[in-house]
Amino acid sequence: MSGDDPDFLEFFAGEFWPLRRVGFLLTGDWDQAEELAQDAMARTWAAWPRVRGYDRPAAYARKVLLNRHRSLLRRAVVEARHRLTSRPEERHQPDFAGDDLVLWQALQRLPSRQRSAIVLRYYLDLPEAEVARHLGVPVGTVKSWTHRGLARLRDHLGPTYAEERLTSTASTEADP
Repeated sequence: MSGDDPDFLEFFAGEFWPLRRVGFLLTGDWDQAEELAQDAMARTWAAWPRVRGYDRPAAYARKVLLNRHRSLLRRAVVEARHRLTSRPEERHQPDFAGDDLVLWQALQRLPSRQRSAIVLRYYLDLPEAEVARHLGVPVGTVKSWTHRGLARLRDHLGPTYAEERLTSTASTEADP
């Protein structure tokens, strides 16, 4: 396969930044988000002869990103168990301001499964069935995670603030 496939180049141009933003919402770190998005695109490119025929090749790339994120989380848990000493790590801060920063901080307080379900469901506006497919869980589990996560966000942010900010951020946010 040639390295300058116009279909893939168009796909990459349209999907890389949204993948990177999803990676950031999952990890809270722009460097990790960039690596996740690059890895997802590289793996999508490797499967491009098959993926190009899909109705939604972006869904394939998102699934790759989510699977890679889960793999990294599993690895981090194993490494943490075997680490003899811990040292404080420098955390990256988002380049959000105002309400977006408040929402980001509230999302970081959620367990990763709830955060993943909420980001996919509300930020990307995916139907519950697709979120379930991406996360590899039943639809009922997605409903439970989003319900519990939104309840926590409501407790922290107020009754309607969470849903309004998640959906308005997805539709009006510019790439960094």
